[in-house]
Amino acid sequence: MAANNRRMSGKKGAQVGSGGNRRRGLEGKGPTPPAEARKGHKKNRIANAVAKKTAGGPGGGRRPSSVKGRGKSTSEMVVGRNSVVEALREGVPASMLYVQQFIDNDERVREALQIAGERGGIHLMEAPRPELDRMTNGLNHQGLVLQVPPYEYAHPDELAAAAYDLGQDPLIVALDGVTDPRNLGAVVRSASAFGGHGVVVPERRAAGMTAGAWKTAAGAAARTPVARATNLTRVLESYKKAGLAIVGLAADGEHEVGDLEALSGPVVIVIGSEGKGLSRLVGETCDYRVRIPMPGGTESLNAGVAAGVVLYEASRRRS
Repeated sequence: MAANNRRMSGKKGAQVGSGGNRRRGLEGKGPTPPAEARKGHKKNRIANAVAKKTAGGPGGGRRPSSVKGRGKSTSEMVVGRNSVVEALREGVPASMLYVQQFIDNDERVREALQIAGERGGIHLMEAPRPELDRMTNGLNHQGLVLQVPPYEYAHPDELAAAAYDLGQDPLIVALDGVTDPRNLGAVVRSASAFGGHGVVVPERRAAGMTAGAWKTAAGAAARTPVARATNLTRVLESYKKAGLAIVGLAADGEHEVGDLEALSGPVVIVIGSEGKGLSRLVGETCDYRVRIPMPGGTESLNAGVAAGVVLYEASRRRS
């Protein structure tokens, strides 16, 4: 008994029980979950990646396209002192002008700040150089970065509807496979000069209304809408059902541009890329294939020049 008392005397105070924890710990946690449900398991990582891809998350899946060919492009950055000043001079839409802190205040910087202030609606933001480096992915921004907002594309149907609202026959240009934004800008400028009601471009694998296109259009993009087509062939078929003649420009066309009476009425002028010309499906959709006679022997014209020639002939017939 004395030995037992000595053993007990080493314990301090009352002893607290387990509260049933030991018993519950022995009860088990149920059946082992499958590998796909166990966090950290290889099969669990694979299952999560497949689910993310199916849901259209980062790294996989399709992103939703714009409804009925209408939508916005992504915003872009114009970087470098000369490029920023030229974009501001040409009236390229802008939402923000970033200026590097402690920048050398030369003539181009002063002009950029002056134009941005005079135009209004352009926010000025001072930022440290590391931040501008991060925004431009390390491009040589020279302390000036201009943010161009997304372009608001029209729907192809709106171009013809706007012409009829004015009591005029639609005169529309559609581009097939033109990937140079400067060519798109030149076409927009020609359409504006000769009374065109708009330009249609494909949504994929084609030039869009970037800052470069705006600069080449020289202000005409603010007056002449550009529509985007999810499927150019279907849009042309829709125009055809609405009574518009589809005129495709081709080096081996059956008609000369100066002889085609269809240019005097509601018409869509389709211009392909330099070299490749019209794609097969678009060419088959055209009602007429016309050529521009070139006695000088040049094989082809770029889209901007070709559009100007045909639009001039259409405008001449309508006057």
